[in-house]
Amino acid sequence: MKILSPHPAALPIDELLKQCQVTTGRTSGPGGQHRNKVETAVTIEHTPTDINGSAGERRSQAHNRAMALFRLRVNLAVQVRCTVVMPYQPTDLWRSRCNKAGRVRVGPEHDDLPAMLAEAIDVIAACEYDVKAAAEQLACTPTQLIKLIVRKHTAIGIINNARMERGMHPLRRV
Repeated sequence: MKILSPHPAALPIDELLKQCQVTTGRTSGPGGQHRNKVETAVTIEHTPTDINGSAGERRSQAHNRAMALFRLRVNLAVQVRCTVVMPYQPTDLWRSRCNKAGRVRVGPEHDDLPAMLAEAIDVIAACEYDVKAAAEQLACTPTQLIKLIVRKHTAIGIINNARMERGMHPLRRV
């Protein structure tokens, strides 16, 4: 799915939630009687794209809501593509998280990860899945770009499928 900027994964939380439907429910598993009586599971669906994120593993609805929102943003980052104009100018967020040596600094559960992942995949797609060319556009090393993408296995799968369709070798985990 292709849309115009800004990427939904990079939207401020309150703006993203305006485009979403939030549902709660009960779930099975550990937690005993509390889990059977309280609707702690949360699913958040991005209405324009029908992409969702859900969580129910915690006993707190607030924790599950935060986790579902993060998962939704990651799913949007992986599944939704935005148009990128070349030559590319990285966003302020990207520049703040990428140092002069080309190292990308963002943890696997950091709030900035979905927006960073979306930007990286959009640029890779715009470069016809040539990671070296995308890394040049993003002012980082190809290794750092691959390390960012492999943090979410669905992202590397989508990129590798697109690369193989173009007769390119799949990326390996570094």
